[in-house]
Amino acid sequence: MLPEKVYQYNFPTIIRFGIGAIKELPDYLKQHGLQHPLIVTDPTVAGLPFFKDITAALQRKNISVEVFSDIHKNPVKSDVYKGTDVWDNTHRDCIIGIGGGAAIDVARAIVLRIYHREDLFKYDDLIGGDIFVTNDVPHFIAVPTTSGTGSEVGRSAIIADDETHQKKILFSPKLMAKIVFADPALTMDLPPHITAATGMDALTHNMEAFIAKNPHPICEGIALEGITLIKNSLENATLRPDAESRSSMLQASMMGAIAFQKGLGVVHSLAHPLSSLLDTHHGLANAINLPYGMAFNIAGFEDKFKRIARALDLKDESGEAVVQYLFDLNTRINIPTKLRDIGVQQDHIETLADLAIADFAHPNNPKPVSREDFRQLYLSAL
Repeated sequence: MLPEKVYQYNFPTIIRFGIGAIKELPDYLKQHGLQHPLIVTDPTVAGLPFFKDITAALQRKNISVEVFSDIHKNPVKSDVYKGTDVWDNTHRDCIIGIGGGAAIDVARAIVLRIYHREDLFKYDDLIGGDIFVTNDVPHFIAVPTTSGTGSEVGRSAIIADDETHQKKILFSPKLMAKIVFADPALTMDLPPHITAATGMDALTHNMEAFIAKNPHPICEGIALEGITLIKNSLENATLRPDAESRSSMLQASMMGAIAFQKGLGVVHSLAHPLSSLLDTHHGLANAINLPYGMAFNIAGFEDKFKRIARALDLKDESGEAVVQYLFDLNTRINIPTKLRDIGVQQDHIETLADLAIADFAHPNNPKPVSREDFRQLYLSAL
């Protein structure tokens, strides 16, 4: 493992990056007069040794810790309400999200709800609800433990309705973490299948952001570098993990989240219904759909795919070569290439297509996507 070296950069929030960064958390809380954090995580992370080390280090500094981990792997509104009840009943003074995208999304949604107590989905950004985010929010700290969503550097949380399964976006600049402790060591013990799925999630973010229709050359440059980092590190991080590959994946994950403020696209709209309807891991859903969604987008955007091919260092600088690379990469890191391999059945297709056309991501796809397009893409991937 690399020696501890922690450095700081601000983009868009303060990021303390490097092996050992998490050791700074207790002193940071003390310096800011925070004594009673609510730590939001998921049930798996809550039982891992490094999480227990984090809470023990806080307790040694006489910091009172309350842990909330009763969340779904694809978060729903009731998770947020339960976490808010814990805040109310235990008199906390800040929120720390520790985990992957699900935990940090729930943490951020709780941050919103503490001082905004109307129905959570009143604040849905897709219906202009961000204008109602007018009150203060608690001090929020993010600690990523996967290299996937990059939500630690974001300003939004994706939360599904418990009944309809439709995903909503809670957004406000106020919801950005005050500081991120990005410690690659916390990702070292992830099992290979989670590393693979979250890594492909990061790749999907970077690729979709690069080709999304909104103009944003800064995000495009970040996305291309993220693609290169993932190309050089995902396979090692999954199959032969070391500090260098894990560090590169954590950087690429944050880069994807920064880049996708430009927009996402058809792949995410294919993936979201799989998570909400069938509880498929978001990264896995993106991974399987990514080659099919990219193939859909090639015609008319050959120049964009040429640049992606160059970022991947492919000899054949074509969209078709990019798609084949994605199929091959999935195979190398043991991700299925067909939806049937994760339990999708023919009789799911119509419902999935209905959910996909209602999803928020595809309006930013470089070309329009119809319900029939979604149906055909699901059938191709089945």
